[in-house]
Amino acid sequence: MDAEEEMMFENRMIEESSRSFSNRKKKSLLAIFAGLITVLIVACASQSASGHQQMIHEKGSNVMPFDLAKTQHVFEMTDKGGIQQVIIRDQKYSDQLGAVRQHLRHEAMLFSMGNYSDPTTLHGKDMPGIKELQAGFSQINVSYSELSNGAQLTFETSDMHLVTAIHRWFGAQLSDHGADATYK
Repeated sequence: MDAEEEMMFENRMIEESSRSFSNRKKKSLLAIFAGLITVLIVACASQSASGHQQMIHEKGSNVMPFDLAKTQHVFEMTDKGGIQQVIIRDQKYSDQLGAVRQHLRHEAMLFSMGNYSDPTTLHGKDMPGIKELQAGFSQINVSYSELSNGAQLTFETSDMHLVTAIHRWFGAQLSDHGADATYK
């Protein structure tokens, strides 16, 4: 190889090395950019979810006559449907018991007639499972009972389609209520 060929070879190697470095740099920048986009999306979704939960918390007083900050919704999914409880968070909030019990007694009556207007007013008419519950209300036994620290509704059906609808409906409420709800 003469000097001219050697210089052409070196220039080609430098060019390829530069191109390779440039491609690695582009890939690194793209990876960083993709990471930042992911972080922004997660942050926005989290902020949106907490904003939605805050909105539910604030609108709750339009539907529920008790203080969500002093009570907690508890959802338990069962083989035949589920149990929804509203309990006071602390005995010092015993002034909330009457309102909790009155509300759940009223809801039991409405749900037994296929009327789910209170939850849809708060959570939206497109809640998962709600259309099935409204259509199949006559196949769901809704019963009310008092607890020492609140009250509960028990939903029971032998229709597995409706059991699934109850579970989906409970899941939507759990998600919407955030810190105001828990599951058993």
